[in-house]
Amino acid sequence: MKKKSTLIAGIIILFSACTDNKKPESSNQNNNVKESITNTKTKTIVFYGNSITAGYGVSPSEAFPAIIQKKIDSLGLPYQVINAGVSGETSSGGKTRIDWILREPVDIFVLELGANDGLRGTLLSETKKNLQDIIDKVKAKYPDIKLVFAGMEIPPNMGQAYTTEFRNIYTELATKNSMTLIPFLLEGVGGEPELNQADGIHPTAAGHLIVAENVWRQLEKLL
Repeated sequence: MKKKSTLIAGIIILFSACTDNKKPESSNQNNNVKESITNTKTKTIVFYGNSITAGYGVSPSEAFPAIIQKKIDSLGLPYQVINAGVSGETSSGGKTRIDWILREPVDIFVLELGANDGLRGTLLSETKKNLQDIIDKVKAKYPDIKLVFAGMEIPPNMGQAYTTEFRNIYTELATKNSMTLIPFLLEGVGGEPELNQADGIHPTAAGHLIVAENVWRQLEKLL
């Protein structure tokens, strides 16, 4: 790799962690993203998400965006990965900071947000609107950009109707906006104790390897 991106420390996080960690980390995370984007000399892939993208509980090099970068480098492809994940991020928070992220050129945008909304029981219409607003801003700034949407699911404790409608947000928005869809980012990882940390939510390093494969199956078609 010619120059590694600085990965952001910190999509699903326990509510207490969301509340305690997000604000003090925000400034440093934004500085790291800015430095990474500034140093980019090749085509850019931005992973825009929350704690799963950010690599909560594992080292930056073990998070799935870093694994994707290693795969890209091994194939000699001219792409630089930017990890713009923020631990605890919601669709509303993502909407607030997207303009800042789009200051520098982006060629492929991978959107991984929404699950924290689902865990909090946010109105689905609100989540859907926020995600669409993010997509609209990205497309307006870079009309030729390639878009990828990371599908997520939530536990059934919110009720079957809510859970089903939440899942459908991803397929509906992906179809509407001609986005490449990763059907379920945590396929093969979610609900598998040996592949998740003690909280039962965030992937271990081994889990991130599987998540990276889920992403790569769709992403490689766009490179």
